[in-house]
Amino acid sequence: MSVDPLFSPFTLPCGVVLKSRLIKSAMSDSLGDGTGHPTQTQERLYERWAEGGIAASIIGEVQGLSGFAEKPGNLVLNAQSDLEKFRVLAERGQQNGSLLWLQLGHAGALSYAPTSAPKGPSALDLEGLTCDAISTDEIKGVIQQFAETARLARQCGFGGVQIHAAHGFLLSQFLSPLFNKRDDEYGGSIDNRMRLLLETVEAVRDTVGPDFPIALKLNSSDQLERGFSQDEALIVVKALNDTSIDILDISGGTYFPGAKSASDSAGKGPYFLEFAKQAKKITSKPLMLTGGFKTKEQADYAVMSGSVDFVGLARALIVAPSLPNEWHKGVNLAPQFPRFSHSPEGGVTAWYTMRITDIGDDKPIDESFDLDIDKAIETYEARDRERTEIWLKHFGPSK
Repeated sequence: MSVDPLFSPFTLPCGVVLKSRLIKSAMSDSLGDGTGHPTQTQERLYERWAEGGIAASIIGEVQGLSGFAEKPGNLVLNAQSDLEKFRVLAERGQQNGSLLWLQLGHAGALSYAPTSAPKGPSALDLEGLTCDAISTDEIKGVIQQFAETARLARQCGFGGVQIHAAHGFLLSQFLSPLFNKRDDEYGGSIDNRMRLLLETVEAVRDTVGPDFPIALKLNSSDQLERGFSQDEALIVVKALNDTSIDILDISGGTYFPGAKSASDSAGKGPYFLEFAKQAKKITSKPLMLTGGFKTKEQADYAVMSGSVDFVGLARALIVAPSLPNEWHKGVNLAPQFPRFSHSPEGGVTAWYTMRITDIGDDKPIDESFDLDIDKAIETYEARDRERTEIWLKHFGPSK
């Protein structure tokens, strides 16, 4: 009996074995309690995805510093955190042979303004986006904070970490000539602009040791004129081949105000597959591709063609939390996705985010599919306001 390639195990360079080629990609679940700690809903969410057969899940945007969060529902893991609450999350999210990884984040210029004083590689004063420039001393602090959060992740029992260098957050901002105008060793040429990324990888590895998985999420491009291009991304891919990362997760696009989403320009199917094929030629690192996978046929092709080693699933696991188990049984090969009569700005993201909450609350999917998108936005924004108040009381205003 032949083995389905999607469900064949894979040994990472660090020696850890993943039971299949399906990974739950990082998403901002916004389920932290407002003090940077996990909630019971969040614990149950990752437990359900583990029960559903996923090889590993990645928790989006876990911050080392409270002052540069992407949302007030982000987790914050540092020396002041209640580590026992994180240990419970790690235990519940690693059932059924699944691993739970933390995505190490710093939103930089995109830090949530109500709780932050945003800083990026260079000062910006744009419509909808203003930030100061981060200092060289602060850059060194960022590197150490990534490493410290990774150390605590291992201490709390998580199965790995992912360094977030995509989607317009801080490490991604440093890579982009559009937003990095520095004239020191961290700006100018692509060799300088990727210096922070490479130093962060090295610091994290030095801290967690050789046998702990480190993934890295990288944009194929940020899809902005005069921004981080595919040609530069391939240069970074080649440089990362000489590091100790275990998985390179390919994505694309940015959350800068006014930027189009990856799905707006991608057509049908996986969004960045052609880039992944180019990257595969110049790196020996295991590749993961995130974005646009909706059917088993698409996932099968990506792995069986040799284009990538892992498929990152996001929205597909929101509409079908047990999709890996279902695909393994040969059912629900093309899950149903919602279709909205209208999609106001932020509406689709709000709907999926609230559906994530429903999964963690064990609500059936039929109830979610009846959810009005305008109601989803209202609920999503109200929760953000509530968490913002809690955040400011707990952490105080950013300086």
